[in-house]
Amino acid sequence: MDNLKVLTYIVVFGTFALYFGIAWWARAGSTKEFYVAGGGVHPVLNGMATGADWMSAASFIGMAGLIAFLGYGGSVFLMGWTGGYLLLAMLLAPYLRKHGKFTVPEFIGDRFYSNTARTVAVLCLIIASLTYVIGQMKGVGVAFSRFLEVDYGIGLGIGMFVVWVYAVLGGMKGITYTQIAQYVVLIFAYTVPAVFISLELTGNPLPQLGLGSKLVGSEVYLLDKLDLIVTDLGFKEYTTAKLGSTLNMFAYTASLMIGTAGLPHVIMRFFTVPTVKDARSSAGWALVFIAILYTVAPAVGAMARINLMQTIEPVVGENLVYDERPQWFKTWEGTGLLKFEDKNGDGKIQYVADKETNEMVKVDRDIMVLANPEIANLPNWVIALVAAGGLAAALSTAAGLLLAISSAISHDLIKGVISPGISEKKELRISRITMTLAILVSGYLGLNPPGFAAGTVALAFGLAASSIFPALMMGVFSKRITNKGAIAGMVAGIGITLFYVFQHKGIMFIPGTSFLGGMEPNWFLGISPNAFGVVGAIVNFVVAYTISFMGKPIPSEINDMIENFRIPVGSGAASDH
Repeated sequence: MDNLKVLTYIVVFGTFALYFGIAWWARAGSTKEFYVAGGGVHPVLNGMATGADWMSAASFIGMAGLIAFLGYGGSVFLMGWTGGYLLLAMLLAPYLRKHGKFTVPEFIGDRFYSNTARTVAVLCLIIASLTYVIGQMKGVGVAFSRFLEVDYGIGLGIGMFVVWVYAVLGGMKGITYTQIAQYVVLIFAYTVPAVFISLELTGNPLPQLGLGSKLVGSEVYLLDKLDLIVTDLGFKEYTTAKLGSTLNMFAYTASLMIGTAGLPHVIMRFFTVPTVKDARSSAGWALVFIAILYTVAPAVGAMARINLMQTIEPVVGENLVYDERPQWFKTWEGTGLLKFEDKNGDGKIQYVADKETNEMVKVDRDIMVLANPEIANLPNWVIALVAAGGLAAALSTAAGLLLAISSAISHDLIKGVISPGISEKKELRISRITMTLAILVSGYLGLNPPGFAAGTVALAFGLAASSIFPALMMGVFSKRITNKGAIAGMVAGIGITLFYVFQHKGIMFIPGTSFLGGMEPNWFLGISPNAFGVVGAIVNFVVAYTISFMGKPIPSEINDMIENFRIPVGSGAASDH
């Protein structure tokens, strides 16, 4: 067994042992501890846990890979996800925390005085969360299959078991303290290689500044060099490439933004702190912790792309001889995520934009962050650290999503609607059973992803954007929306989004597909299915307001409840609720 593999096993399984230890120490003994960690988590610690919960495999593994291949077009993910977090922190989190309940469907059920509204919210939450968790399970499988050199299915099974131990045992309490450790692991795993590579390419230790710096020993800027390389090979210019039309770029960003603000597993994190003031504080801390990774991601993407292109074609017109390919290339070929086909029989690797002559027939974007340290010949311990970071990112978000699904079923559906009289002990047992079932279902979907969801988490954001976000916004900021309006709005929003997605199978946003080749002729206003969540949200708002204005006003006690949770922090005892 080679040194890298031994070191990777030590680092990865060492972090797993840490997670198990934390889960045992922080195991939940009550439903309050299982759902909201007892409500006593310190704002700074909650900020770190929120950062880990928020920065999924899509952020750690996928985002820089998307930016590496999409260039400027990939900025929609940075702007959408970061802007959405700000929207959530400023407009929703404090009010939901002040209401003082455990889950998003519970708030919707209370605000819209209807168990039907609560049940519809549960269904929307499950659809969005399950779609999202598929991406996390893929991230676990990809990381394991490469670094531990096991079958994708075996790696996925190990990941499922790890999540099951600390999520089922500890609930939100165990997940919270595990996510704090996972944040430390993933942020070191992301930034340390970025510092090394930035120093190597530009001489600047800060990747954020290295992105705009000149290459070492040259007067050429890194981005100018990258533009030159990719355009010489027929690809779109890195710094100007767009994701379809300007309208589609806008819709994509807006869909990711409002979808972020409607993600239940992130919203739940703000129920774990003692006060509304702490909810605001932890939101600020989380933004700091998130920004560390998100400001580094553009540099990681650009540097990974330039390293990849220069490895395959060191000098323009002089392609790499296939038999002389480096070890990292051979290793990733073994995973099936990198594939070469010698079309012209010259034994050299020709990597160009033209599909007919391009011989790199597969370069999975998800390998870029994981392969980058190997491409740059960084030390083995850095490569092992990246493996642990990728797994930490995927596992932390998967745990949060699975808890959101579990609590929606056990607390909102069974305790809240079907059998309100069950004891706390029985509810806790049901929570653990539903968590186990959710892990099994998500594992199956990770192993056999449905065609409409393969390779994307943007769809999950679109589903949350079209259903949950409008209901929360109208619930907090409008006294006119009735239960019938909210129910009709959620059903219409998620319904039209799902219909649009199923009508269009080509929802991928990978270079080389029809998405970047031009708009599909039957796309609505040129808006791709992954960006359609914003249209679904507009439909949700319109339907909800139309139905509400046709019916009776909300009851007076609901009006009083809205007034109560909308009292600004600092007004008397409000900050202590």
